[in-house]
Amino acid sequence: MTEKSLTDVDPQIAALIRAEERRQADTVKLIASENYVSRAVLEATGTVLTNKYSEGYPGKRYYEGQQVIDQIETLAIERAKSVFGVGHANVQPYSGSPANLAVYLAFLSPGDTVLGMGLPFGGHLTHGWSVSATGKWFNAVRYGVRKDTGRIDMDEVRSLALEHRPKLIFCGGTAIPRTIDFPAFAEIAREVGAVLAADIAHIAGLVAGGAHPSPVGHADVISTTTHKTLRGPRGAMLMATSDEHATALNKAVFPGLQGGPHNHTTAAIAVALHEAAQPEFREYAAQIVKNARALAEELLARGFDLVSGGTDNHLILMDLTSKGVGGKPAAQALDRAGLETNYNAVPFDPRKPFDPSGIRIGTPSVTSRGMGEAEMRQIGAWIDEVVTAVAKGDAEDVIGRVHQEVTELTGKFPAPGLS
Repeated sequence: MTEKSLTDVDPQIAALIRAEERRQADTVKLIASENYVSRAVLEATGTVLTNKYSEGYPGKRYYEGQQVIDQIETLAIERAKSVFGVGHANVQPYSGSPANLAVYLAFLSPGDTVLGMGLPFGGHLTHGWSVSATGKWFNAVRYGVRKDTGRIDMDEVRSLALEHRPKLIFCGGTAIPRTIDFPAFAEIAREVGAVLAADIAHIAGLVAGGAHPSPVGHADVISTTTHKTLRGPRGAMLMATSDEHATALNKAVFPGLQGGPHNHTTAAIAVALHEAAQPEFREYAAQIVKNARALAEELLARGFDLVSGGTDNHLILMDLTSKGVGGKPAAQALDRAGLETNYNAVPFDPRKPFDPSGIRIGTPSVTSRGMGEAEMRQIGAWIDEVVTAVAKGDAEDVIGRVHQEVTELTGKFPAPGLS
């Protein structure tokens, strides 16, 4: 049994994986948090490294047989330090949420105050939202965006920080279409004596490729996932510049929160970081932003309301209120048309989170396929056609036609890593 292939052992799962490969190949993937990894990253993920337990850190493990694993993790660490220009990196967190929990464990005690961006305004659950452990175990204070601009209100951030004196401040989030002002956050954190954590999960690839300012030199701690714009496996990293912060983070990850790292993921992170260090990755990061701006311009020209009026990065947040349709039915219709998005709350959204007013879209995946500004304009036209048809209540003919046109486009731009 152990020498048989997946198709031989479990043909049902094998068939479903092939079906997902076809779906990813035939779909215009516009979900801002998704991407296509390279064939090399895929190969590293599916290796015998998954067989090995490696509790601890390189040179200080609790299991024998680490001669190869230590070299792999050390390579990943050194590549992270080089790509992001930091003094310390931990590549063991299983995903973004555990990485952020490690930040709390490293620097806070239960009941301490944390200042983070509210989820309805673009923050992440782990920045102190009420349904998260971070909102239940800590005193969470939340900042938002200005109603007139859709941008982070730094005056509010400073006012809240001075009033509540948080021990930890999070900047960054999951639906922020504009450049994050790391120096301004750092100044506020210094003023109140708080640790500043920059969550760059969405923009890590842009930072690595020079398409977004870096938090290095401003934030005490940097948290990121390794997929999204960084185009690696589903994992996470924590980075710091000082020995003191690095030691606290390492102890929080292991033994504070986790056991053995996922060595196959660590190897794939190392591969992705090697790819991110190449000159062509800078071109890729710049093109992500060019594509997002082109798509935003097309949508604005077609009468869509975009939060903050556009984008500086990979992400666009659309408010469909003026179009007369909710985000959920629009996203579901677009999915049937081969345009994969996610419905999303917008700032000051009067609708419920599971039936919000907006849609979040992004350009990392389409850029990985080699699409450019011309394709973004076509995608914007398709979005307009489908949303308009949904609002009129007669969308199926339009959906069918658009899906056929989408399939023709994806055939011209093969997805990386797929057979």
